[in-house]
Amino acid sequence: MKITDNYERPLISLRISITNRCNVRCFYCHHDGIIPQEYEMTPEEIFRISSVARNLGVKKIRLSGGEPLIRKDIVDIVRKVSALNFQDVSITTNGTLLQRYAQTLIDAGLKRVNISLDTLNPQTYRCITKKDYLEQVKAGIRSAVEVGLYPVKLNMVVMKGINDQEIWDMFHFCRDQGVILQLIELLQTENCTESDFFDEYHYDMNGFEKELKELSDRVKKRPFMQDRKKYFLEGGEIEVVRPMDNTKFCQNCTRLRITPEGKIKPCLLRNDNLVDLIEPMRRGYSDEQLKELFLEAIDNREPYFQETPH
Repeated sequence: MKITDNYERPLISLRISITNRCNVRCFYCHHDGIIPQEYEMTPEEIFRISSVARNLGVKKIRLSGGEPLIRKDIVDIVRKVSALNFQDVSITTNGTLLQRYAQTLIDAGLKRVNISLDTLNPQTYRCITKKDYLEQVKAGIRSAVEVGLYPVKLNMVVMKGINDQEIWDMFHFCRDQGVILQLIELLQTENCTESDFFDEYHYDMNGFEKELKELSDRVKKRPFMQDRKKYFLEGGEIEVVRPMDNTKFCQNCTRLRITPEGKIKPCLLRNDNLVDLIEPMRRGYSDEQLKELFLEAIDNREPYFQETPH
């Protein structure tokens, strides 16, 4: 089954936030566009949501947070979701607990991992996260590569005056570890709307992308990954993720999100069109009725940034 929204965008992936809890406090965190609440779904509820999504044609599941590895039942969750035979099951993590879990996660069916790390400088890491976990994160990266998770990607949120001067150092670190570097544009969502903060730290990557293009051996577009570009150079890869004011990012979006309290979130940048899934499920909705709620959420999807008619 192939499901598309009213803008002919296929639904390919589902990102499930399984917790709002986190063991670091990054000052820029937008909680994946979700307003934080104290609630977590059970592994069985996550499994059932994933099952309905699988029957709708979803091919990829990403588990995120907060910090997903903070849940003591994370391996059970991965095992249940992986049993549904998705094309891809992955996790986004800050890496602080990854050394402990890498082997058991891949044994449970995890395919790959994205690790959030914005700096290799201990002082800057402490400034961003309020913690001293940098060496644990590096150990987690090594463990992920060693156990065979592939690809391992490192997410670096680039911030003006904080870490923009570290991009090439991070690239060389990633290349030496066998890891792909993803440069993430600082995002402004409905629950993170302080314009002074955004204006102070938002880094315009136009100049850097021009430099990348000139230095790269080749450039590849990923049409079903929001048209983002991958640059191949010096034996490594850099992927650039730029959602802000980017009509191509929105036009090529193929993702739905599930909030920790079990609501379908059609758009990363909006919180006014969510569809509740968990309460109907607890009231005894059938899988067919839950499918209709998914279809309602898909019908709510529209590009946040759209081409302006001339």
